[in-house]
Amino acid sequence: MKKIFIAIAVITSVILLLSFVSGDNVKPYQHTPEELAFFSSQQAQTPLVPGEWFLTSASCRGCHGHDSLGQANIDEDGNDVNLVSHWESSMMALSAKDPLWRAKVSQEILVNPGHAGPLQDKCTSCHAPTGRYNHFYRGLGDFLMTDLANDTLGLDGVNCTSCHTISPSVGSTFSGEIPYDTTRTIYGPFMAPFFGPMQLYEGYTPVYSAHMDESRLCSSCHTLITETADLSGNLTGQQFVEQATYHEYQNSSFPANNIKCQTCHMPQLASPVVIANGFISLTPRTPFNQHVFAGANHFMLELIKNNKAALGVDVADARFDSTLDATSANLRLNSINLNVLFDSAMSDTGYFRVKIENKVGHKFPSGYPSRRVVVQFIVTDNANDTIFKSGLFDPTYRVIGENPAFESHHEMINQSNVPQIYEIVMGDVNGDYTSVLERAAIVLKDNRLPPIGFTNSHSTYDTCVISADANADADFNKLNTLEGTGIDYTHFHVPLGSFSGDLKVTTRVFYQTVPPKFVEEMFAMSSPEIDTFRTMFNNADQSPFLVATDSMNLTITEIKQQTLQNSIKVYPSISTSGEFTLLTNGDIKIEKVEIFDANGKNIEIQNQNEDLVKRVIVITGKSGNYYIRIVTSKGVTVKKVLKL
Repeated sequence: MKKIFIAIAVITSVILLLSFVSGDNVKPYQHTPEELAFFSSQQAQTPLVPGEWFLTSASCRGCHGHDSLGQANIDEDGNDVNLVSHWESSMMALSAKDPLWRAKVSQEILVNPGHAGPLQDKCTSCHAPTGRYNHFYRGLGDFLMTDLANDTLGLDGVNCTSCHTISPSVGSTFSGEIPYDTTRTIYGPFMAPFFGPMQLYEGYTPVYSAHMDESRLCSSCHTLITETADLSGNLTGQQFVEQATYHEYQNSSFPANNIKCQTCHMPQLASPVVIANGFISLTPRTPFNQHVFAGANHFMLELIKNNKAALGVDVADARFDSTLDATSANLRLNSINLNVLFDSAMSDTGYFRVKIENKVGHKFPSGYPSRRVVVQFIVTDNANDTIFKSGLFDPTYRVIGENPAFESHHEMINQSNVPQIYEIVMGDVNGDYTSVLERAAIVLKDNRLPPIGFTNSHSTYDTCVISADANADADFNKLNTLEGTGIDYTHFHVPLGSFSGDLKVTTRVFYQTVPPKFVEEMFAMSSPEIDTFRTMFNNADQSPFLVATDSMNLTITEIKQQTLQNSIKVYPSISTSGEFTLLTNGDIKIEKVEIFDANGKNIEIQNQNEDLVKRVIVITGKSGNYYIRIVTSKGVTVKKVLKL
C-alpha cells in the first residue's frame, strides 16, 4: 500500500509540473476522486525534515506565489495578489536582515556583554522566530546572531509558518513568548480547507481557526517588556515596556467596533480569490487578506532596497516600490487628521490651534522607541517673510530648538523654535536619557497620540502610560475631562506686534523612523554591524516623511483684533492675591476658562464660579505672567495678567 501511495504522489507531482510549464492550452491538473480520497487519509501526512517544526517561505511559494497561468492568486480585475510576492518586500519578511536591528543588537551586547546570550535569544524570538524556536525545540540553548547567520529559517524573517503555526491559545504571552503548535498543524482563516496537497508535500495539516483573523495573533511580539540593568550591567529587577502596540489597541474603541490589526495592515479584497496555484477545482475564498503588511517604516524599507545586495535580500525593486507605495498611502490616508484653526487676534498676538486626530487603533507613533512625529507650524506674511516658526529641521534633519535632553510636551507654544514632538523617551536608572534598551528604567516622556477610546483607567494602562506633562494638558485626549477623544490641540500664541495685513499659516506633520539623535550613542561605538548601518544611514535620504499638511490665509485688521478683546474685561491686570475677575458686556457668554503660565503649561485654577458673564478665579501658582484663555459664545480671546 505504501508503494501505491508513493506512486500516486509521484504521478501527481509530474502532472502538476507539466501543468505549470505547458502553456495556456493545457488546463491545470484536476484530481480524480481516488486521489482526493487518498489526500483525505491521515496516512498521507508526510513528516517535515526530522527535527524540524517550521518551513521557509520557499515551501509556500509554489502554491501561494505567482501563478504563471494567471488563474490563481489574482483579483477580479486580473491583478496579481499572491501572498508571497506581497510579503517578501515587507518589514516582516526583512526583519532578520534589518540592518538597524542588527546594529542595535550589537550595541546592546557591547554595553552589557555579560548578557549577550539572553539578549540575542530574546531579540531573535521576534525578528527570526522560526529559526530561534527551531533551535529552542532542539534544546540547543540561546539562539545567537552567529547561529542566525547560517540559518535559512531564521534569515527568512517573520515568514509564513512564523504566523500560521501559532496556536489558538495566543493572546496571553508577550515579549516573544510565542505559543507555537508543534503538532504540524497549520492554521488559516478559511473553513473546510483542502488539506491533501499540504499534507502530502509539506507535512502540515491545514486547519481553520478564527484566531488567524484576530488581533491577538500579533500580541506575542507587539508587546515587549524588557529587563532593566543599571549602568554597571547589573539587573535591577525592574522592567520596562519597550512597546505595547497590542495593549494600546486593546485600550481603544477598535475592538468594540470589530476593527482588527489585519483590517489595516492586511486589507481585505471583497472579491473571491483562488488561493493556490494548479488546482482549478478550488473554491475561491473571500474575504481575502492581502499580505502587504504596510505600516509606517518607509525609511527602513527605502534603505534596505538601496542596500539589498549587501544585505543578502533577493527581492525585485518593483516589489519594494509596491510596498513603499502602500506604506506611503497608509501614513498619508489612514494615520491622522490634521487641521489648523484660528481662534482670535488681539493687538499684539494671534491665537491658533493645531488639531491632530489619531485615526489608528494604537498610539501614533507606536512600536520601537526611535519613532516620533514632529509638528511644524509656520506663519508668513504676504511678502513670504517668516513671522513665526516651530518644528523646522536643520540640514542634518535634527529639530531646530529641541532640548538636548528631550523636549517636553507643550500645551501652548508662544516662542519660535520651540517644537512639539510626539514620542516616547527612555530614561536610565539615574533618570538620564538613553537609547540603550536594556538600560531603560523609566519613561521620561510619552505623549504619543492615544487612539480613540483610550483611557487611563483601562486594565492595560500600566503598559501604555501617558507621561505627566501630556496628562496635565487639558485637551490631550480629553474633552471637558472626558478621556478618549484621540485628539490633541497644540495652542500657538504668535507675537504679531503691530502687524496688520495678510497672513498665511501652514502646519505639517512629519514622521521620523530613525532620528539622528537616537543613533548618536550607537554610532559612538564600533562593530561590524554598527559600522555597516552607519554607512548605510549616512548615505540614505534621512528627510522625514510628510504625513499631512493644512494651511489657511487670513487678514488681520485692528478692528477685528479689538472687537472681541474689548468685549471682555479682566481686572485687576496685576494682583498680589492671584484673584482676578472676568466680566463680559452681557451679549457674550463665558463657556470655558483656561490658565497658562509663561512656559505654556496649563495651570489649575481655583474658586471658579459658573456665571456666564462674570467669573472670579484664583491663580495659586508662583509669581509671574499668566495667560487667561477665555472661550466664549462668539470666539476665543486671551488676556495677559501678572501675579506678584
